Amino acid sequence: MTRLSLATLARADNARLPAYDAGRLGVGVAHLGVGAFHRAHQAVFTEDAIEAAGGDWGIVGVSLRRPDAAAGLNPQNGLYTLEIRAARPTRRIVGALRRVITAAREPDAALAALADPAVHVITLTVTEPGYALGPDGALDFTHPDIVHDLAAPRRPRSAVGWLVAALARRREAGAGPVTVLSCDNLRDNGRRLGEAVQALAGRRDPDLAAWIAGEAAFPNTMVDAITPASDAALARRVRDAIGLEDHAPVQREPFAQWVIEERFAGPRPAWERAGARLVADVAPFEALKLHVLNAAHSALAVLGPPRGHRLVREAIADPTLAGFLEAMIAEEVAPALTPALSPADVAAYWRTTRERFAQPAMDHRLDQIARDSDAKLRERIHPLITANARAGRPAARLASVVRAWADAEHRDLIAALDDPTLFSAPFRNDDVVRAAVLHGAGHPKNTSC
Repeated sequence: MTRLSLATLARADNARLPAYDAGRLGVGVAHLGVGAFHRAHQAVFTEDAIEAAGGDWGIVGVSLRRPDAAAGLNPQNGLYTLEIRAARPTRRIVGALRRVITAAREPDAALAALADPAVHVITLTVTEPGYALGPDGALDFTHPDIVHDLAAPRRPRSAVGWLVAALARRREAGAGPVTVLSCDNLRDNGRRLGEAVQALAGRRDPDLAAWIAGEAAFPNTMVDAITPASDAALARRVRDAIGLEDHAPVQREPFAQWVIEERFAGPRPAWERAGARLVADVAPFEALKLHVLNAAHSALAVLGPPRGHRLVREAIADPTLAGFLEAMIAEEVAPALTPALSPADVAAYWRTTRERFAQPAMDHRLDQIARDSDAKLRERIHPLITANARAGRPAARLASVVRAWADAEHRDLIAALDDPTLFSAPFRNDDVVRAAVLHGAGHPKNTSC
């Protein structure tokens, strides 16, 4: 069957097409980490902003290591299909992504794209481990990629290293200010990314760090859209629907949210015209997403498989797991988020989240969520345990998620708690926090549903 491309776009059936000439769209955004989430979320918001307000805000994608994205997208001129999973699925072909560069194979091209004066915004979706941060939240200078990047700054491996190299090139070329947006599930993601970039730049050249402080902005953001991994079934559905082969389709739920701190260094797409919220403080939105939705996802990812579940919708339909989460959110998560958020705020958000988890059209795999659980739990669960333990509040269910992770990873929990690459200082040095993890109530057992 003929493959999707600019030449064949007009032949696509049963899909919304870009309302602009994608082939003539200029690039104004660079993105690190061209995975499914970026293509189902930020790229769609950007396309909607282009359609609403115009502008050359096409995206050049930079895949740090794997060539898969480039192989799937470049022969299609960057086009791909987004399928919205619902009782009656809908599809659209997205044209905002213009091309993909694999940095490991084309380092000069990747650096040129990130340093292009026409690029005013750099976005990232590299997952939590991709920031090379230690449990304390600061850049880990012992991380192998960071060690490499200090030794070979013009051929970096880490996302932070690529940003520092690009900002150095921008400084040399007089390319002007740039906004860098982390779109990953990290607390204070913009601030922490900015601090990591400053730390690495400072080791390389203090003058560069000073330039970055004046010319680059790192706003905090919150991103939300459940995006199951692409699979062969998705490719078949898309092919049958649009009448063209698409080697890079993505899928997501109907819901999508993007909250951005309104602190930019220069021009940007009109994302607010696409439904994004520009706010002074992202923290309340971030806390709900990270410590309710993401924490519940991580809990199901470690508690669901031993009970025979493969998908989120299966796990949330398990009365034992659903009851566990209800109690965890009400009795342990909500108190830890007070007074910034009221228990009513948390309860309302959780009701919506539970409905999203249960959507019958969403085949969101638990093993997809479970990847890099050690890094995810540090962001989603550990801060809640620490806050509750120090305040004398219950933390047994949250702690049991950590123990379930240790069981799943076949780790000795006492030894893990002493490992500074896995747990921050409170878990190693605070007897109250440590006891909360080691001696809380058990988690749901491996019993039939």
